[in-house]
Amino acid sequence: LKALRHRDRLRPMMAWVDRMPMPVVRVLGAVEILGAVGLILPPLTGIAPSLAAAAAAGFVLLQIGALAVHLTGEDRRITLNIGLLATAAVTVWLATGR
Repeated sequence: LKALRHRDRLRPMMAWVDRMPMPVVRVLGAVEILGAVGLILPPLTGIAPSLAAAAAAGFVLLQIGALAVHLTGEDRRITLNIGLLATAAVTVWLATGR
């Protein structure tokens, strides 16, 4: 949604979009899409499976940044971000052989 929708359509779901320039919101959307592709395709195709661990590590960093944005603004809804951070961290841990 961040990559395509207008700020007015994102605002009800993401109060923080008013504090960010739209090019930054678009880049975050593109990074999320590329990260999802990086998590799914390498294990499915068997081509460069280590990219999945790198994508998961990228999601860890993305969620740390998301938590910072939420906590410094008025939006304190961070439950989803904490869940995504934990999931990405466990994925990195499992992919790197513990």
